[in-house]
Amino acid sequence: MKRSGILNAELSGALATLGHTDLLLVVDAGFPVPRDAHRVDLALAQNLPDLRTVLALIADELVVEGVVRAENVPHNNPRLDTWLHERFTDAEFTTRPHTEMLGALARQAKVIVRTGAFEPWGNIGLYCGVDAPHWFGGEDIITPPEYASRL
Repeated sequence: MKRSGILNAELSGALATLGHTDLLLVVDAGFPVPRDAHRVDLALAQNLPDLRTVLALIADELVVEGVVRAENVPHNNPRLDTWLHERFTDAEFTTRPHTEMLGALARQAKVIVRTGAFEPWGNIGLYCGVDAPHWFGGEDIITPPEYASRL
């Protein structure tokens, strides 16, 4: 039996498929998930599970180098934006038009995790990174400058 972390078999397995630069979307209950997407549906009821809980659990298991959210988030949902910055301190943040989050970005995502969140603009993209100490910590390995600060 798994002791800790994400216990949902489908979500745990989906996270294991992700590599450097892959995009994972964690979305609200109303997100229009494309038919051909790798969808992990966790939604049970309104706000069960909520967006932040799912993002926090995923963040504990992935190296996240980039966070993308709708351009509406910083102004229209500042609490969510502040929480994201506090949770993903080492990530680069970008914004995209809301329509792009629902369309082009959704089609690019390797995995889309649907939550029960009823939260405005509650659709967050996470770009997977590299665990720099494990990849570049070996003897006689030259660490690229962009990863040197992570060692």
